[in-house]
Amino acid sequence: MTDIFQPFAPDPLENRRRRFKPVPFRVIAPNLITLLALCLGLTAIRLAYEGKLEPAVYAIVVAAVLDGIDGRVARFLKGTSRFGAELDSLADFLNFGVAPALVLHSFILHDVRALGWVVALILAIAAALRLARFNAALDDPDKPEWKKDFFVGMPAPAGAGTVLLPIYLHFLGVPVQTAAPVALAYVLAIALMMVSAVPTFSGKTWGKRVPRDRVLPLFVLTVAVFGLVVSFPFEALAIVSMLYLCTIPFSVRRYRQLKREAAATPMSPAPNVPVADEASGVRDA
Repeated sequence: MTDIFQPFAPDPLENRRRRFKPVPFRVIAPNLITLLALCLGLTAIRLAYEGKLEPAVYAIVVAAVLDGIDGRVARFLKGTSRFGAELDSLADFLNFGVAPALVLHSFILHDVRALGWVVALILAIAAALRLARFNAALDDPDKPEWKKDFFVGMPAPAGAGTVLLPIYLHFLGVPVQTAAPVALAYVLAIALMMVSAVPTFSGKTWGKRVPRDRVLPLFVLTVAVFGLVVSFPFEALAIVSMLYLCTIPFSVRRYRQLKREAAATPMSPAPNVPVADEASGVRDA
């Protein structure tokens, strides 16, 4: 029997099982923030259909805040990754497309019956298309430097914040539920703004350097804004939403001004960059 069932002896030259390297926490931390925001978006949908509209709005707003934090944390910790970028896009689609659409449908769009559901679908799909276009634009190497101050269309977090304006007004005592067609037209307009080519301020390059004489006023202003948001949340959200919508004409004007200046500026000749020979790999001077 021992000749038939010989004991197994592994080949000494056999490769050992590959062990995965541990992942640094600086790479995991931004993804944890993104997952927390994703949980808030899913919870907002549940709360809305349970009739708890106020905490549902809070969940979406906090998810938008976390969306602004996770990318900055990733860049600060040098923990950016392709996985994190894909997860962030999927979370943004749910938090700022699906969740606001379903919350608004449970609140007022259902009063317009099938047409309300169609507009809710348009809002969710508009967020998906807007995010897909944004991800595709990241690979454009010829994007001028001045265009980094602008988004193409309304960004998804801003769209989710402003599209909830009817709910903010509802909690302020405005009888918006008696004007469901007006709310439907407003939601449709925000959805179209998200997929439009209208330039909006991005703010990503703002505030990198703060003058010393403005540091203390900035601290005081931050505390004041935080106190107002905590004490008067829906008043603050409504005012911020309307102010953001008012900035769009100014962003369009500024974009056109910079575009004209860029067109009037003569392009500098391309530097004499060595060209690689595809056959031999040798660079020609």
